[in-house]
Amino acid sequence: MINIILFGPPGAGKGTQSAKIIEKYSLIHISTGDLFRKHLKEGTPLGNLAKDYMSKGNLVPDQVVIDMVHDKIKSTSNNAGIIFDGFPRTIPQAEALDALLASIGAPIKVLIELVVPEDELRKRLAERAIKENRPDDAKPDVIENRISVYKGETVSVADYYKKLGRYSSVVGVGEISNIFSNICREIDKSLLL
Repeated sequence: MINIILFGPPGAGKGTQSAKIIEKYSLIHISTGDLFRKHLKEGTPLGNLAKDYMSKGNLVPDQVVIDMVHDKIKSTSNNAGIIFDGFPRTIPQAEALDALLASIGAPIKVLIELVVPEDELRKRLAERAIKENRPDDAKPDVIENRISVYKGETVSVADYYKKLGRYSSVVGVGEISNIFSNICREIDKSLLL
């Protein structure tokens, strides 16, 4: 199995690149953002629990996210691998994910961080709010909080995988096809290890 994490701040282009990676490598896509939006739309207990955190731009508690991802992994057997998009967002989530994947003998091959300047992130999030009808991205104070939360709570996940020797970074600005080529190069390198 090829298990990879596509990592970066809100608006870095993880969703766009994930779609291309899924197609090329035949991976299952696990995006906590998509899962949360699905639960919110369906009005599930998990969706209602997550709604309060997400509406303020805060992270949903680790255990809720871990349980949801665990259930999703259990329901996706016999696949080429998984691309994690927007997860893990904290060190406890990364540790829980690694323990889960170790139990099935399929560790994370590489975390690939999309590096994008903050001004570009703000612009992308504001545009995405309009294009994708995502009101959580429309308010400047929520955008600032999401970037701040990422820097304060999430960026340490990259350091966690750096220490494990399973980290790479790609500049997330430019032509989508060029960014994708650079990501594929990093995935292919990780498969040789």
